[in-house]
Amino acid sequence: MTEVQVVQLLVSPAHLLAGRPSDGLPSVPDERVSRVAVRRGLGLVGDRYFGRPAHRDASVTLMAAERLPLDIAASVDLRHTRRNVLLRGVDVDALVGATVSLDCGEGPVEFAVNRPARPCAWMDVTVGPGAQRALRGGGGVRCTPLSDGVLVVGPAEFRVVAERGGA
Repeated sequence: MTEVQVVQLLVSPAHLLAGRPSDGLPSVPDERVSRVAVRRGLGLVGDRYFGRPAHRDASVTLMAAERLPLDIAASVDLRHTRRNVLLRGVDVDALVGATVSLDCGEGPVEFAVNRPARPCAWMDVTVGPGAQRALRGGGGVRCTPLSDGVLVVGPAEFRVVAERGGA
């Protein structure tokens, strides 16, 4: 078990970054929350990917704060990266294929870590020039929740339940 910090949570009811990044950044509301309900197989209650069949294997995105470029890490938040859970203290990008558990004090929530979340061209607009390249291999991971529960900003316990391939 590893002690981690849930730095931020983001629940976005709509897809806000549409069109081309060269068109400029639209007005993005602050959709960060301090607490969110998680539903098995469905995602985060209130999020744009909740219950959508096309996104069931990618309904929640975890990101490691340590992967953000050092020169901008202090000013970047989930509104810029459009990820759901920003964690400090664990390299989630190295856990593709594993099952992990995150317990924010209200019971563990398990996630299947399915695939990398590749940074898109919007990162150069929302985070800053060069961010898309800097975040390659560190843009977070797309997950499926395997249990119901609650995530809360603050200290948490992180555990790898099963290694890659279920070992």
